[in-house]
Amino acid sequence: MERTMTDRYLDPHQARTRTPTTYEDLLGDAIERAYAAGIHDLASLVESLNNSGLSSPSGQLWTEAIYRQEIAALGN
Repeated sequence: MERTMTDRYLDPHQARTRTPTTYEDLLGDAIERAYAAGIHDLASLVESLNNSGLSSPSGQLWTEAIYRQEIAALGN
């Protein structure tokens, strides 16, 4: 089957260069649960991550700065 330019926009994993780690899957799930609960601001998202039981990469509580760092690192 030949792919068209339109098809690539239908692939939700088009930017992936590798399979996500378990940590990345857990972080994504925690963020999705927060959004589903109506949380859309960073302070509340960080609070939700801390309440989820998922530690930041350093093992510390999530802060806005740690969240921004981690998301930037994962985006590279």
